Amino acid sequence: MSPPAEQKIIRVSAVVLQDTAGRVLTVRKRGTSRFMQPGGKPEPGETPAEAALREVREEIGLNLTAQQLEPMGEFSAAAANEPDHTVVCHNFKVRFENDAAGLLAALRPAAEIAELRWVPVAELVPSADLAPLLTEQIAPRLRA
Repeated sequence: MSPPAEQKIIRVSAVVLQDTAGRVLTVRKRGTSRFMQPGGKPEPGETPAEAALREVREEIGLNLTAQQLEPMGEFSAAAANEPDHTVVCHNFKVRFENDAAGLLAALRPAAEIAELRWVPVAELVPSADLAPLLTEQIAPRLRA
């Protein structure tokens, strides 16, 4: 019997962008099937907030400030397609004070982003195309 594989941790930071119409902006990267919140791995020496701000700027072309970030906590879930990996995500929320329907037109997605879409918070349920961290751990906090 072989020893169990060591669990590997993937650390990321992400931002939930929510509007007052009760929708969350989601991104789908090229080569993936799931939609998730913008974010990614921190660079060496970056705080979670700095990583989140950089990733949102690089992924979708949205410049946010640290003052706009509302910490939502750290959540973890099994990594998709990698059973011996756990994703630990430090999450932040930015709530836009109006219906942000026009925001999509102003964004400049990076080449790695295949699709952006608004998803009503009420529709954030575990599914084949929405990431577990967003649907199982963050959605209940957004609904509360």
